[in-house]
Amino acid sequence: MDAAQWLAGYRDRLEHAADGARRASESLRDTGASARSPRGEVTVSVNAAGALTGLTLTPAARKLECDALAALILATTGQAQRLATQRMTEVMADYLGDGAALAQLTQHAPTEVPR
Repeated sequence: MDAAQWLAGYRDRLEHAADGARRASESLRDTGASARSPRGEVTVSVNAAGALTGLTLTPAARKLECDALAALILATTGQAQRLATQRMTEVMADYLGDGAALAQLTQHAPTEVPR
């Protein structure tokens, strides 16, 4: 293989990687999740990174004690974050494959309900 062929192949691989990164970025932009508390007092929305993007409290939330409402918001947020993480992982698995890079990306992802 001469230098021109090698360079053309390298350029093709770079273009393929850049295209995959663009597609992953577009998919992540639209990825997020919402969760609702069991009785519907709280609805939480998060983006792909798990950052809070929306919080809705229904009138039923007013009947809860402050500590109970705070705990419910945290638990519902955790549900939304886990769902967003699952979706983000699916998008990134398509881009990165199932390996060390994906494991590194998801190692600190929320996995359990806060108590």
